[in-house]
Amino acid sequence: MASTPVSPLISTDELHARLEAGERIRLLDVRYRLEQPDGRPDHRAGHLPGAVYVDMDTELATHGDPSQGRHPLPSRAALQDAARRWGLHTGDTVVVYDDYRSVSAARAWWLLTHSGVDGVRVLDGGLSAWAAAAFPLETGDVVPEPGSIALDELSRGIVTIAEAEAWPARGILLDARAPERYRGDTEPYDPVAGHIPGAINLPASAYLEGASFAQPEEINRALAGAGVTERSPVAAYCGSGLTAAHLALAGAVAGIDVAVFPGSWSQWSNTPGSPIATGPTPTGELSSV
Repeated sequence: MASTPVSPLISTDELHARLEAGERIRLLDVRYRLEQPDGRPDHRAGHLPGAVYVDMDTELATHGDPSQGRHPLPSRAALQDAARRWGLHTGDTVVVYDDYRSVSAARAWWLLTHSGVDGVRVLDGGLSAWAAAAFPLETGDVVPEPGSIALDELSRGIVTIAEAEAWPARGILLDARAPERYRGDTEPYDPVAGHIPGAINLPASAYLEGASFAQPEEINRALAGAGVTERSPVAAYCGSGLTAAHLALAGAVAGIDVAVFPGSWSQWSNTPGSPIATGPTPTGELSSV
């Protein structure tokens, strides 16, 4: 009999019980927000016991030309160096969390999973769910002994800008941003408003229940409502690649593979000649960057 796949999510109760039982679990605190990119002060003020702070901008992304997007992928060597700083060894059980709907945690989950780390899980509900359960927190910095993990080259599950443009002709391209950004009503971060022609809007609110993920069958309904079928090649993008990984995590919860265009709208809108659609429909009113 085939075993039931392990969910990429872990509940606060399960995590707490396993920690209390003395299991060696590597906890990663990936707090990041656009308006407050440095989560260290909040981490020091209170985090899950033993959790190591992970910096989004320097460890889960790199910096480059605007044409690469706001959160370009780190190199294998850079990500491996970071993972070793977090104390990771091959075979470790890894749980990641943040304090905002698991969006930042999903980026760490996606990068590590697609770099060959098996069984990475995301704390469903994040820090708020842990605190609501009155489970313990600790303060200060956590500096583990360096790890020795070896990562694979990050390659699978990644969509290039050229592939993103062609994707709607072969499958479903999902835009995970808020509807007003998809329509082009507003664009607070990038130089041009609108969406990739042919993309279908599926914001995070469609597959979340508060700060936690909806049940798998509800996520499947949300994806089906966007046109996803069992045979659909599915890819996702957002503003800078973070919420796209979050949508890929939702897909994994529901048993559906979702590739990620990491450059997302921040790369698309900084690439001269890229076609732009505005309005509530996938094709909309067309123009170009």
